[in-house]
Amino acid sequence: MKKYIAIIASALALVSCNKFLDMTPTSSVSSKIMWESTKNAEYNINYLYTYIWDLNSQPTVIGLTESLTDELKYTSYNYNSLCYIPSEFSYGGSVMTASYVDAYMGYWSSLYTAIRQTNEAISYLKSYGQMDDADKSRLEGELRYLRGYLYFELVKRYKDVIIYDEDLSKIAKDVALKTEAEAWDFISKDLHYAGKNLPAAAAANGRLNKGIAYATISRAMLYAKRYDEVIAAADSVTALGYVLEENYADAFMKPLSQGNKEAILQYTFDYEKDIIHDFNRYYTPGGDYALIDSKGGAYGVPTQEMVESYEYAKGGFPNWAAWHTSAGTVATPPYAELEPRFQATILYNGSSWKGRTIEPYVGGKDGWAVWKTDKEPRGKTVTGYYLRKLVDENYDVNAKGGSNPFTFLRYAEVLLNQAEAYVKSSTPQEDKANNIIRAIRARVKLPYTNKSGSSLWDAIRQERKVELAYEGLRYWDMRRWELAAENYPTGLANYQQHGLKIEKNGENFVYSYVSVDDKDRTFASKLYRFPMPESELNSNKLVDQYPEWK
Repeated sequence: MKKYIAIIASALALVSCNKFLDMTPTSSVSSKIMWESTKNAEYNINYLYTYIWDLNSQPTVIGLTESLTDELKYTSYNYNSLCYIPSEFSYGGSVMTASYVDAYMGYWSSLYTAIRQTNEAISYLKSYGQMDDADKSRLEGELRYLRGYLYFELVKRYKDVIIYDEDLSKIAKDVALKTEAEAWDFISKDLHYAGKNLPAAAAANGRLNKGIAYATISRAMLYAKRYDEVIAAADSVTALGYVLEENYADAFMKPLSQGNKEAILQYTFDYEKDIIHDFNRYYTPGGDYALIDSKGGAYGVPTQEMVESYEYAKGGFPNWAAWHTSAGTVATPPYAELEPRFQATILYNGSSWKGRTIEPYVGGKDGWAVWKTDKEPRGKTVTGYYLRKLVDENYDVNAKGGSNPFTFLRYAEVLLNQAEAYVKSSTPQEDKANNIIRAIRARVKLPYTNKSGSSLWDAIRQERKVELAYEGLRYWDMRRWELAAENYPTGLANYQQHGLKIEKNGENFVYSYVSVDDKDRTFASKLYRFPMPESELNSNKLVDQYPEWK
């Protein structure tokens, strides 16, 4: 697949298949020539931008991390990624060995390959760069942002890691781990350098900019529990002029070229130039394919648990007890009465989509499949739902790929990062946290009453879940909060995912509550840190396996 990586709608065309961190040189031109001018240096850095896309579009070998939470169910029982393996991983048990976890969740070697490439680039820039000082500082800012981002992705997975910088003479076979605190120091220094030396978005010509740097600080320092840095970084983002879009769906679907004021880090694509992605092919409703007498789409679908996370449009949660029966009920679920974020996120029975009505019932155009029994649903849902959020309603299933933009950092997340920091800080500022939650909810016209203590913390977690649903954050949030090992609904243990089987009976529909799991899901506390790969243990005499995995 050809990818077009555009940070804030730039014209940086990249031609690389979706092989994570494949940085094979395309020529033998000397490093001196490739780094002495601004134009050549930018060309080299363009390729390094692919790291961010790869880590967001493919955060694990398993597929989307939402499938490891209560948000998403992959539908196929085939033993593959984006199929049964995510469910198997969630069931845990004896399969959860260090080698298994590393195979499906570990990016140690890939991330260090990327870090080495980035460190080489910084070294070459410093050694050979002949551009003016302003350009040189800006380019170093881009590279140090990338290194800080890569180390953030490494530390959030492994905590204690090996630190390398641009001094290439320090590269050795045997290198000891640095502490997690030392790693966060390194990340913070890189990202702050980027924030200081990068231009604002308007002057960045589509390249990395201050907003991206400070927004990333607000995210990364939550993991480090450095709340004062989170608050200051969020203030810096606000000062740059980012605001919430009026319409929730515009926040993540509207291109920056059309004036999106909330998106901070966005990747754009161009179908005419064959710069495309595969997301729509995997998650578009199966009925879209049925219309062309084909089968496909809907690899992953939302769960009943996620549906029940949404409030009424006027506030307050529905009582779903009437639909928690395997015997079935003809009562219509309160879908139409739920808040706007639900309507923009999940397709349900009767939803309007591409000028037609979604039919996720037995015999419907979109169809229903029985989990496990129907090993290959091929576009049919096993939960009664399809994903709307991030899926392009204009996507043509006959096309070779999608071209809608993807937003990986937006202002709403920065605000929620700041709200969390206000609450978790050594000197809590609950009034400011309440104001943020009120503003987030006001966009979708939901009421809000000030809260304090544990009630306020619950409200922040709830808003992160629904506001940022399917944006790649919930699994990592649950890990960093160290709540994932708790029983559901606080954590991700001892529960099963569910859906509603829908059958048409005359003019009525019968809704039956069904499990879409083989067994209870669990989360071993040792997963708060992923295991070091065997390859590193065998080649580096100064490291040892993390204690959780011995």
